[in-house]
Amino acid sequence: MPDPVYLSLWFPDFSGPEMLRHTLAVLQQFPFSSQRPGVTYLAVHPVSWNEATVLEQRFPSGIGPEQALLIAADLVHDDIAFVFDAYWDLWSPNQSSGNWELQPLPVKIIAQGEEFDEGSYQQTGHIEVDLGLDSSFLQTEAALTDQTQAKIRDNVAKLVEFSHKIETDTQAKARLLWSESEENLAQKLIARLQRLQ
Repeated sequence: MPDPVYLSLWFPDFSGPEMLRHTLAVLQQFPFSSQRPGVTYLAVHPVSWNEATVLEQRFPSGIGPEQALLIAADLVHDDIAFVFDAYWDLWSPNQSSGNWELQPLPVKIIAQGEEFDEGSYQQTGHIEVDLGLDSSFLQTEAALTDQTQAKIRDNVAKLVEFSHKIETDTQAKARLLWSESEENLAQKLIARLQRLQ
């Protein structure tokens, strides 16, 4: 069964303007889809996930990270969470033709102030990136061919490169790549790639 994959990030200081600065740094490292570029949706949640949003905007053509943060900037507070929707291009097999295609797949980038939802950032990160389902990286249903191996490796390489850029180009003090089932994603990836060899 497909399992959601997340990248959680923690920063030494995530209050006020630092929240915007770190969120922008993460958004700038994200490999936006060439087919659906930019931030396509922004929501601002006050206090907890149970409260109604104070701002929601859709951007069908996508906007740049800087523009998205500019819209959100006036609402920055330690009990606010920002949700940014975006897409990245990953290889997927076309079910009808069997050919592999680069498909824009959705990603959510969530920035949580330290007082938001009773400090839930402690478990999920100041910034949590919802990377979609692990099936994009494992492709367990795809036949084991050279092409399958190449496309899975490309998808995993994109994930690793994004994670590495976060580590080197932001001031995150800790990061964790995890899945909802708490199975070790790295081990699942290694096992799948070993089966392809």
